[in-house]
Amino acid sequence: MRKITPLLFLLLPALAFGQGAQDLPTKIAALETAVKSAQSAGDNAWMLVSSALVLMMTGPGLALFYGGLVRRKNVLGTMMHSFVLMAVVTVLWAVCGYSLAFGEGSAVVGDFRYLFLENVGAAPNADYAGTIPQQTFMVYQLMFAIITPALISGAFAERMKFSAMLLFTVLWSLFVYFPMAHMVWGKGGLLNAFLGGKFPCFDFAGGTVVHITSGVSALVCALFLGKRLGYPHEPIKPHNLVISFIGACLLWVGWFGFNAGSALGASALATSAFVATHFGAAAAALGWMLAEWMHNGKPSVLGGISGCVAGLVAITPASGFVKPFPAMVIGFAAGLLCFYMVAKVKQKFGYDDSLDAFGVHGAGGTLGAILTGVFATNAVNDALKDAAGKPLPLGLVDGNGGQVVNQLIGVAIAWVLAIVGSLIILKICDVVLGLRVDKNDEVQGLDLSMHGEEGYIFEG
Repeated sequence: MRKITPLLFLLLPALAFGQGAQDLPTKIAALETAVKSAQSAGDNAWMLVSSALVLMMTGPGLALFYGGLVRRKNVLGTMMHSFVLMAVVTVLWAVCGYSLAFGEGSAVVGDFRYLFLENVGAAPNADYAGTIPQQTFMVYQLMFAIITPALISGAFAERMKFSAMLLFTVLWSLFVYFPMAHMVWGKGGLLNAFLGGKFPCFDFAGGTVVHITSGVSALVCALFLGKRLGYPHEPIKPHNLVISFIGACLLWVGWFGFNAGSALGASALATSAFVATHFGAAAAALGWMLAEWMHNGKPSVLGGISGCVAGLVAITPASGFVKPFPAMVIGFAAGLLCFYMVAKVKQKFGYDDSLDAFGVHGAGGTLGAILTGVFATNAVNDALKDAAGKPLPLGLVDGNGGQVVNQLIGVAIAWVLAIVGSLIILKICDVVLGLRVDKNDEVQGLDLSMHGEEGYIFEG
């Protein structure tokens, strides 16, 4: 017998009255169709809003955040990195990126079934999101593909050629991001916990896919290019913390689309991810400021906004799996760790990660991915069930300590792919175009030398 929802049960008397019992099955079927249509409309609306929120994270969020942290002569060039990737990665995604990430190829990369977005339309793809058009799912995932290489640009800011940056981004997306996205989120991917992965790794919204790959690749870029002229002997200070502050706040707001949107519907799970995201960010901001206050004697604005971003990074893989208080634990730990990476480790080893992409995204993403294996619970996400339909234990708190091992495997694969892939791609770019601007262009600033413009005109 067809299952009757509570809403339909309440409506049965009205349906039966004056209509005849013989019409009841038809009416029930019509109502069930209407309910499914309403759910699809609500889910689709939320996912389109989430897509816009994630795009807002790149421009204006990341563009402002990074733009304010560089010197005045490089503000436009730095912001342009974020903006141009909104165009370049979109075209690449349409041509083959979506297919390579979400086609059903091998355990490492997808096939070409969605090449040029063929057969990506209004019909849902039940493997990924059964209540929204596949085109909505596609464009939502595109926004992740856009922001990930944009995060890397924080490491080579103020010294990389614009042409080399474009070539690097295209190759990096093809050979690092798309395979990693497939392994974690694609059907049959090596690390997919829900669609047949050999090593089930929990990554709700991109801890391994987005933050570890970008953060570790950022470190490789910083080491490969070398230090900026004068670093660390000459002071290189942010030219406008006001716009960085605005950018950080936009990132915080946009991150709700990033994490809560990864529920792929307007559901209670989306609410849980939304709450975890907010609480994690707040705790991380306090953690960083506390550490900085104790270390430097003053809590800085830059420290507060950096801590916020570190918490958002760390909670990303866990957001759809953890309760609010563990989310705050993850966030607070990220604030402390990322401050240590930026204030101590970076100075000790002397690498010039211009805007601390590795210290925040690489370190924070790694910590968050591992702690997801500790705090993930089926009380929040019961999507994994045994043969009897009973929710399976997820993380260590549920009694599944083995999940920490799976998370470590996912982290290791992300690190290795990012290191090896980035080194090869950087070498190719250096041979083909040359990576670094010459000394005169670097002294003049990338705004004028690469784009022929200035961010600020003070003439009357």
